[in-house]
Amino acid sequence: MGQRRSAEHRDFSPLAAELSHSLLAWWEVHGRKDPALKPWMFTKDGRWPEPHEHLNVLECWIAEVMLQQTQLQVALPYWERWMEAFPSIERLAEAREHDVLLLWQGLGYYSRARRLLSGAKPLLDQIAPASSTRLLAWPKDLDCWMGLPGIGRTTAAGILSSAFNSPLAILDGNVRRVLARLQAHPRPPARDQALCWQWSEALVAAVPSRARDLNQALMDLGATVCTPHSPNCGVCPWQKHCAAYAAGDVGRYPVKDTPRAVPFQVIGVGVVLNEAGEVLIDQRLNEGLLGGLWEFPGGKQEQGELIVETISRELREELAIEVAVGEELISVEHAYSHKKLRFVVHLCQWISGEPQPLASQQVRWVSPQCLADYPFPAANAKIIAALLKDLPRMS
Repeated sequence: MGQRRSAEHRDFSPLAAELSHSLLAWWEVHGRKDPALKPWMFTKDGRWPEPHEHLNVLECWIAEVMLQQTQLQVALPYWERWMEAFPSIERLAEAREHDVLLLWQGLGYYSRARRLLSGAKPLLDQIAPASSTRLLAWPKDLDCWMGLPGIGRTTAAGILSSAFNSPLAILDGNVRRVLARLQAHPRPPARDQALCWQWSEALVAAVPSRARDLNQALMDLGATVCTPHSPNCGVCPWQKHCAAYAAGDVGRYPVKDTPRAVPFQVIGVGVVLNEAGEVLIDQRLNEGLLGGLWEFPGGKQEQGELIVETISRELREELAIEVAVGEELISVEHAYSHKKLRFVVHLCQWISGEPQPLASQQVRWVSPQCLADYPFPAANAKIIAALLKDLPRMS
C-alpha cells in the first residue's frame, strides 16, 4: 500500500523544468522536424517556426483532426489531398458532404469528416468580415475551438499551440503513455485524466514560450522512443527520472483495464445486379462511425439462419425487393475497435420490387465502373475489387 501511495503522489512540479529542458534538447537533435512529414508545422519557406511566428490555422486544424486515432504516416497523404481540394475555409464551408466523405474514404472514423464540414461555417462566421488568409482573424480562445463539433481539449490545444505557440498543454495517447510510465502510475491513465493534465500543464508552464516545440517533442518521444511495445529506453532523455524504468518493468505501464471481449458478427451482403448490369447501393444514415457512406445492402445473420436466407431477408426488410441469391463473391474479415465482422458477400439478381430506402438515406442503381465515385467504408474496397474482377465472366 505504501508503494502505491508513493508512486501515485510523487511530486511532479520540482522536476518539470528539468524534464522540459532535457526533452527539448533531445528533440532539437532527434525530433521529427521534416517538412515532408509534417508540412503544416513549417513556414511557407520551409523553416521550423520561431516562437513569435504563426502558422496556417486551417492546415493545423485539419491535421489535428485527422491525427485523432490515426498515425502520422497514414494521415499525411489524406491531409495533402484535403488541402489541395479545400485550400481555404471558404472552400470547405461550401463543399458537398459527398465530396468530403470521398476524400476521407479509408481514413476511418468518418464522423470526423462530417464534423469538419459542419464546423467550417460557424468558424467562418467568427472570422468574417476579416479574410481567413489573415491569421490574426482566427480565434485564439480555447473555449471557442472546443465549441466546434468534434473538438475536445487536446485537439483545441494542439491547434492553438501549433498555429500560435499558445502556452497550452495537450494530452493525446502518446503523451498519456509517456507520462504514465514516467510516474509509474498505478491506475489506467484514462481514470486519472485530471492528474495527467496537471503533469502535462506543468511541463508547458516550465517553458511557456516554447509550448509549440514542447508539445511536438512530447508526441515525438511517444511515437519514436517511448512506444507502446519495445520502448527504446536507452536513448530516452527522461530515463534517469522514469519511475517505470527504475522499477525495471516499463512494459507494465501504462496500466490497462482488463480488456472486454470483442463481439463477433457475420454480415450477409448482397451485390444486387439488374438486367442492365447496374449494381444497387444504399447510403447509410448520418449516424455512427460510418454515417453518410455508401454500401452494398445486407445485415446480421440470425442464429440458425443460412447466409443466403440472411441476404434475402435483409434486402426484403431494408429495400422492399426480392432477389435471387447466387454464388458467393467474396468473404471479408474486418475488425473495428469494438467488434469483429465477417462479410459474406453473394452476387444477387434483382427479381421484383422498386428499391426503397427503408433503413437508409437513399438507394441508387449505378454502373460498377462508377463505384469509385462514391465514398464506401474500407471493408467494401475488397468487395468492389472482386466484383470488377468478376464482371467479364458474368457478361
